[in-house]
Amino acid sequence: MPDNKFMHDSGCKEAVCIDAGRVYDSCSDKDCLEDLRVYFTEREQMVIDRAVSVRAKKACVITTYIDIEPLPFNRGYFSCDLTIFFHIEVEAFTSRNCPPAELCGICVFRKRVILFGSEGSVKVFSSEFSEDDPARQQPISRNMPVCKVQVAEPIVLSACVVDACERRKCKCDCDCGCSSIPEGIANNYGGAFIDPDEGKAVYVTLGIFTIVQLIRNVQMLVPVYDFCIPTKDCSETGDEPCDLFRKMLFPIDEFFPPNHDKDKPGCGCDRKK
Repeated sequence: MPDNKFMHDSGCKEAVCIDAGRVYDSCSDKDCLEDLRVYFTEREQMVIDRAVSVRAKKACVITTYIDIEPLPFNRGYFSCDLTIFFHIEVEAFTSRNCPPAELCGICVFRKRVILFGSEGSVKVFSSEFSEDDPARQQPISRNMPVCKVQVAEPIVLSACVVDACERRKCKCDCDCGCSSIPEGIANNYGGAFIDPDEGKAVYVTLGIFTIVQLIRNVQMLVPVYDFCIPTKDCSETGDEPCDLFRKMLFPIDEFFPPNHDKDKPGCGCDRKK
């Protein structure tokens, strides 16, 4: 049997086999989502119907639903259908003398990505413990790659409120309908979302950055130097609040904000003018 150990500058290292996720394919994208329809509950839609203008305050990603399927006649490639749900906070102005009403709504965006995820035709079983039924092993799973999506916090670019007769002028290419909002998400807003035929509608334009990866578990041979043994002791904190405060470093940067070019050598006197 061959020896897997060989010398290195920092000592001996050994080649070991691990089961880990390997990224087979990935892509990054920058999308400008124009005229996304914002859906509100019935109570908040009544305020929108009386609004003369709106201003978007904040947008964040609630969750992303992912559906992955192999492409026919193109072995090894998969279509990743992404459904991204956004939480939108807007201020609705109903009159000049009244303060704006702060409302929360949801908009939906769908995106499809084609990536390479290699092939596999085996059935995967696992002996991991399952809380639902400790007497059974975990069920069989498909030997499919895992799609992982990373979404940065969206940037609100614009917002508008329009009448029903003006909705035809909007692009509305990303309008997925309020029926696509899952019940579990809608319950967090205190009611079902509506899409009235009359009244007013709010549209926002968002800018988002995404990274999509196809990952498959494979066995890889990697060099290992040693086990990860902690070198720091777990320090105990006292019951007194001052015990923890005394261990905090003085926040120098809060009193003396760093320069933008602090990493560059020199004091800045030799910069070219």
